[in-house]
Amino acid sequence: MKAKATVAKTVDEYITFFEPAIQERLQQLRQAIKKAAPDAEELISYQMPAYKYHGVLVYFAGYKNHIGFYATPTGHDAFKKELAVYKEGKGSVQFLHNQPLPLALINRIVKFRIKENLEREKTKKKKK
Repeated sequence: MKAKATVAKTVDEYITFFEPAIQERLQQLRQAIKKAAPDAEELISYQMPAYKYHGVLVYFAGYKNHIGFYATPTGHDAFKKELAVYKEGKGSVQFLHNQPLPLALINRIVKFRIKENLEREKTKKKKK
């Protein structure tokens, strides 16, 4: 990754700062997220691509050896078994570049986060 990726203003710009093989993987992940959440807003937050729909859904970030995927603690907790085969950090999972991206799993995680955000919003409205 080039240091300039930390100053990207758009996801397109962010992805261009990586070598072509990593760019392709970032685009695959991006498309999987957009397919699962077509109405989500795409932006840069915390210097990485983020997707919002009634709140944050997920983030991702490119690195030399992996892609970091951040589905907030609840997204990771709900898919703990499926994510157990990947290296995990606090609130993150690492998809190594020498392994295929789990696009179907990412789709399910994003849809879970959408449902969770909508439920949280519904609960807030009932309290008012």
